[in-house]
Amino acid sequence: MQKANKQGGNSNGKPRVKIGILNVLLILAGADLILLLSPEVGFLNGLFYIPGIYTWPALLLGVALLLFGFRHLYRPR
Repeated sequence: MQKANKQGGNSNGKPRVKIGILNVLLILAGADLILLLSPEVGFLNGLFYIPGIYTWPALLLGVALLLFGFRHLYRPR
C-alpha cells in the first residue's frame, strides 16, 4: 500500500492570522485601568479613597485603550 501524499498548507481552509503584540499589551493596560480605578468598585477604590477627578478619566482611558487594542488585533498572514 502506498502512503497518501500530505497536502501542504492549512487543511481546514481557514487562513492563518497574526496577533499583534502591541494590541495585546494595550488590551491588558486598558483592562488593568478599568479594574483598578473604576469609580465606586475598583480595587484601589476599595482600599483607598481616590477622588472622582482621577477615576473617571482613568476609566475612559481604559475603555479607549480596550477599543483601540481590539481594533486590529488579528491580521491575516
